[in-house]
Amino acid sequence: MSRLLRGWPLAGVLATLLIGCALAIVLAHGGSVEGVRLVVRITARTSLLLFALAFTASAAVRLWPAILTRWQRANRRQLGVSFAVSHLVHAAALMALASLDRALFLSLTNPVSLASGALAYVFIVVMAVTSFDRTAAMIGPRAWRLLHTAGAWYIWLSFAVAYGKRVPLATFYWPFFAVVVALLAVRLAGRYMPRPAPV
Repeated sequence: MSRLLRGWPLAGVLATLLIGCALAIVLAHGGSVEGVRLVVRITARTSLLLFALAFTASAAVRLWPAILTRWQRANRRQLGVSFAVSHLVHAAALMALASLDRALFLSLTNPVSLASGALAYVFIVVMAVTSFDRTAAMIGPRAWRLLHTAGAWYIWLSFAVAYGKRVPLATFYWPFFAVVVALLAVRLAGRYMPRPAPV
């Protein structure tokens, strides 16, 4: 497999694509509200995809051992950092939207979602920072495991709430909510699937 598709070069490629596409969309729309809202929507989808790959990496390779799932597991940290980049671009777009049209921004959110979203971003940033060998060693394996387990589940819950509350409003959100539920099923199946008996 190409060196650009594994390890930290993969994270660099994904980050470049995410930031580059966001800037291209904003520039193509002349910095308008429509362009910024498009970036918000697109990065919401890319964030879900990248989170899904990182969140289910260990479970997927256990349930379906193959080249793709082994690649997914081997690059879990890089996919997680790429998710952080995607969601930080998403946050930047939201802040730009608040600056361009504060009334519209306030109509799309509320104090509770802002507070819960802020906590999710705290987890995202801290988990990204501790995804490197040196920073992971600084906090120790036990704290690292607790942080990344709690953070991953909180982020999953954030996606579940974000898409779940929109399901009654439009059928468009059903597939995204179904993906979030499927992530839970895969994660739990991988955790509790009986291990093969020793030969």
